[in-house]
Amino acid sequence: MTETPGDRERDREAAVGWSEARAAAAAAASVLPAETVPLDRAIGRVLAEDAPALIDVPHFASSAMDGWAVSGPGPWLLDSAHDADSPLSPGRAVPIVTGGAIPPGTDAVLRSESGAVDAAGSRLSAVPSTGEPRDGQHVRPAGKEARRGDVVLRAGTLLNPAHIAVAAGCGHDALTVVDRPRVRLLLTGDEVDESGIPVPGRVRDSFGPQLPVVLGMLGGIVVSRVRVSDDLAALTAAILHDASTSDVVVTTGGTGDSPVDHLHAALAAIGAESIVRRVAMRPGGPTTLARLADGRMLLGLPGNPLAAMMGLLSLGAPLFARLAGRPVPALTPVPSAVDIAGRAGSTVLVPFHLEDGRAVANDWLGSGMMRGLADSAGVLVVPAEGIRAGRDATTLPLPWV
Repeated sequence: MTETPGDRERDREAAVGWSEARAAAAAAASVLPAETVPLDRAIGRVLAEDAPALIDVPHFASSAMDGWAVSGPGPWLLDSAHDADSPLSPGRAVPIVTGGAIPPGTDAVLRSESGAVDAAGSRLSAVPSTGEPRDGQHVRPAGKEARRGDVVLRAGTLLNPAHIAVAAGCGHDALTVVDRPRVRLLLTGDEVDESGIPVPGRVRDSFGPQLPVVLGMLGGIVVSRVRVSDDLAALTAAILHDASTSDVVVTTGGTGDSPVDHLHAALAAIGAESIVRRVAMRPGGPTTLARLADGRMLLGLPGNPLAAMMGLLSLGAPLFARLAGRPVPALTPVPSAVDIAGRAGSTVLVPFHLEDGRAVANDWLGSGMMRGLADSAGVLVVPAEGIRAGRDATTLPLPWV
């Protein structure tokens, strides 16, 4: 199927606005099913169901200090040979360390620095100036943090290391979380070198070393990575291959209108549903989103590095957030330090840095340049009318900042 100049002009006219395209990406897919994984694999995942405490936390009364467990008013007779399971009799004390189990019958814990033992080592007295011990002082009662059955982690929580510590402390060995979107990554471009210094006419691969990691930051996991030649049949076969092992196909390159750009023809040939054919944004306008006949999503990123990253942040971030059960990354305002020109009929995406809390556009903003993004605090979303100095600008977050 050969595209004509008229076809390309209609494509440009059909470009979806940036905000509309981002919303379409967020709405295009459903949250993936859940799976149960060990605690150390749950960090960064979204909890699929409430997690209750399986035990009281702490599950036994313990000491908050090094010192002595005491019963009744002092002074106390030290009972170094006391059986931990036997009640502590009034007038008795037993040495205890932080975290140690409180013997039955204990009224309080006297801290080491607040007590004095006689020369014979048999009698303990409280230092009067400390005012210790008060009833229940320095005792952590069972169930103080949580009672068995209390919901300690709610479904929908994006789990961080502290959440995992809570789950472990509450008796869990595993948690039920939303599955991670599995990605089949197809890297196109016959002119690409994967290592070394390219000769004129060749380019160095900037996607292979970093794109799987960025997709991981967005919640996905790359399960296969294939380099595909600039050939319609090869690209079509690569998209259809191993359909059962992935949820999303991500392609790089081939989204434009040149004779070696075959993605749109491949999608038409296999009956894919077009959701966003192109976006009215610069750079990254040729970013494509489609639903394959087998239900998988396909995100087509342009071949230029900065354009591809803008496409990934604009459409990929909300798509992967939806699949992984995460909230869509929030847009935040920041005042602009200078006037920034817009572009008629388009949204301009501009990596920026901060000076005195205000946004300043970075240098190196060409669609093939990554240097401006590498040192940025985020991306300015510049509307067609531009941004005036001192006014708030909308910013798109970076997953690594």
